[in-house]
Amino acid sequence: MDPFSAEGELLNLHNSFHQGQWQQAIDFDTAGLSLENATPARVLSLRAQIALGQAEDVLAEVQGEKEPELVAVGALAELSTGNETKAATIAEKLAKDSADNSVVQVLAGTVLQAAGKSEEALALLSQHQGNLEAVALIVQIHLQQNRTDLAIKEVQAARRWAQDSLLVNLAESWVGMRVGGEKYQQAFYVFEELAQAPATSSTQSLVSQAVAEIHLGRLEEAEAALEQALVKEPKSAHIIANSIVLNVIAGKDAKDLISSLSTVAPDHHFLQDIQEKSALFDKAATKYSAKVAA
Repeated sequence: MDPFSAEGELLNLHNSFHQGQWQQAIDFDTAGLSLENATPARVLSLRAQIALGQAEDVLAEVQGEKEPELVAVGALAELSTGNETKAATIAEKLAKDSADNSVVQVLAGTVLQAAGKSEEALALLSQHQGNLEAVALIVQIHLQQNRTDLAIKEVQAARRWAQDSLLVNLAESWVGMRVGGEKYQQAFYVFEELAQAPATSSTQSLVSQAVAEIHLGRLEEAEAALEQALVKEPKSAHIIANSIVLNVIAGKDAKDLISSLSTVAPDHHFLQDIQEKSALFDKAATKYSAKVAA
């Protein structure tokens, strides 16, 4: 039996993780799990720790482990601590030696994509056998490649055999956010349901709801969702970055938020993008000189 299926004993842990409820995933009671599900449960718990910024602790825990699943967790932790080259080297070896392992497919695939090796990541992920996490990652990669057509096909294919799975619903919503139009509203319903129900709410789902609200032109509602998220995680770079975007769209001053982001995540890609575009503007400006009328 698939441990992540509706009848599987890891369903609640799996859902907590993918809903962004990282601490609940870490605190999940594993005492009564069958032996075969011990490693999958441990992997999800370790991944939740990485998501909470505890990658160094995870590296210490998996050091010396030989199981491919735990080696893959180590690669993900290396990536999270900024050691991209080392992480990619580990991921490439795992892809060569353990390509049929579902955990390796997802975690090594994640590392390879982050390292700019999209085709290697897709080649590894394409070997999955009914692995919904692999499907979700393939969808994300295609969206990053601006191949919305391929992302749509992937979701449609998964919908035929996974039906109403949380991951399929999320992947379909990601695609909807790219397609736009009426799909914005459909994606909003999924994110709002997760964000506003006490049993499933997380900062991740609140941010997703806010982004959908922005696309629907509901800026006040988006601000409310992001404020909820900031109360829970005031130092979250992800939340702050999205708050900056909202303020800019709403015509509000974002200087304080940019300063906050610079403090909590000085290397954040959003800040790097601002600096890059500022440098390009300055470079372009040097080609023009002011003309003063006599």
